Amino acid sequence: MPSFDTVLETDLVKVKNAVENTGKEIGTRFDFKGTAAKIELKDKEITLTGDGDFQIEQIHDILRNKLTKAGVDVRFLDIGKVEKIGGDKVKQITTVRDGIETEQSNKIMQLFKGN
Repeated sequence: MPSFDTVLETDLVKVKNAVENTGKEIGTRFDFKGTAAKIELKDKEITLTGDGDFQIEQIHDILRNKLTKAGVDVRFLDIGKVEKIGGDKVKQITTVRDGIETEQSNKIMQLFKGN
């Protein structure tokens, strides 16, 4: 039986640029002035911080737009739950993942083998 190997990796340089551009846009937008809105990238974790769920969703929309323009598939993002971090402030951790899960890859292999 022939075999093949595929690699699905996210270009972290493009992700970093998208996060930096999102941070710049947050700094210049009028609706974010005087708020706790910010975005940070550490390894493969993107942390969104804001004053509420709505603001987190706005930051996420900006990030998705920047990633799409950079050619990064947003399906590589695992979006976490919004957590309270004190007072009115909330944060959300989004993880950038590579590849597909083992369970999914096994299903794909079964389809190829025809079992």
